Amino acid sequence: MKYTALLLSLTTMITGCTLSDTPPDQPLLNKAELGQQLYFDTNLSANRSESCASCHAPEAGFVDPRGNAAQGAVSLGDDGHSLGDRNAPTAAYAMFSPDFQRSDKGVYKGGQFHDGRAKDLQEQAGGPPTNPIEMGMPSAAALVARLQENPLYRKNFTVLYGKDIFNQPDNAYSAMTDSIAAFERTELFAPFDSKYDRFLRGEYQLSQQEELGRTLFFSQQFTNCNQCHQLKTSQRAEGETFSNYEYHNIGVPINHAARAVNGIASDHIDRGLLENPAVSDPAQAGKFKVPTLRNVAVTGPYMHNGVFKDLRTVVLFYNKYNSRSRARQINPETGQAWQAPEVSQNLSLKELESGPALTDQRIDALVAFMKTLTDKRYEALLN
Repeated sequence: MKYTALLLSLTTMITGCTLSDTPPDQPLLNKAELGQQLYFDTNLSANRSESCASCHAPEAGFVDPRGNAAQGAVSLGDDGHSLGDRNAPTAAYAMFSPDFQRSDKGVYKGGQFHDGRAKDLQEQAGGPPTNPIEMGMPSAAALVARLQENPLYRKNFTVLYGKDIFNQPDNAYSAMTDSIAAFERTELFAPFDSKYDRFLRGEYQLSQQEELGRTLFFSQQFTNCNQCHQLKTSQRAEGETFSNYEYHNIGVPINHAARAVNGIASDHIDRGLLENPAVSDPAQAGKFKVPTLRNVAVTGPYMHNGVFKDLRTVVLFYNKYNSRSRARQINPETGQAWQAPEVSQNLSLKELESGPALTDQRIDALVAFMKTLTDKRYEALLN
């Protein structure tokens, strides 16, 4: 399905068409089209109130736009009261994260979720439906029973995955996640049409401030941004996702405001990559996957736990490692000193301390440049 057709279909769904409106003669869908139906289907949660799109909304850069007691830092579950402990990452451009892997040098890379516990998009799609504090379905079999309530699904699952697909719930569940992953690989999730992309194609002229930010971002001398947020070797390469998909501990503090309302003990330690069942090395504690910077200006709050609200605060947080100024050791959102890291071991100090202190002018320029990474359809959200 082409990008424009996806948007038209998406608009129809957002404005009120439900799966029960499907005519008796069920249409034949390809995997991505079936995945699109599944992605927006609230019937696949225990109380029929939450879908994939609830936490990864297309109109909000594929993050969770809903307010809650945690001020949106973490997401509300289908039961109406459960809150998670991590911020919902954007599903945009997630298709470019490689499968979770460990290199010969012991460097972990890729996967989905902040800790890479899902190998790929399909495995990620299978997590939330049966997570008790997310979509809350009690089992794969219970979810597959919901699928069979829908004639559109009954027809297309059997056409795409075989007439016996519903005989084994695990197989049908896998087919569901396969379809959702196919949808998440469509152009809707990765249009590459931001001002930066248009600049690379000669269709947009960066402002003086944006150009300064671009120069600083890719510099080997004035910042350390591109050490983790550049995938391709050339700074003018099209298709840059602004993440190397590796894992680092950058010293993010606990989000005490979220912990105060989500029921998790305030002294709980989120060990990041070490929470991944495939990882047992204590040297990975506190590390989280480097996120894409695509749409970063419109997908706050920031960090794996949503502890920072403003993008400029994030830049200042990084800058504190390189500045001796007392003023730079203050979090502008709290007026207090930056809190201690949640995990103080394994800090990526080599990367964090490799740049000079930044002036306000350069901090603002970096923020201006990162705003140019906003997909065209979200540019109105910048204001």
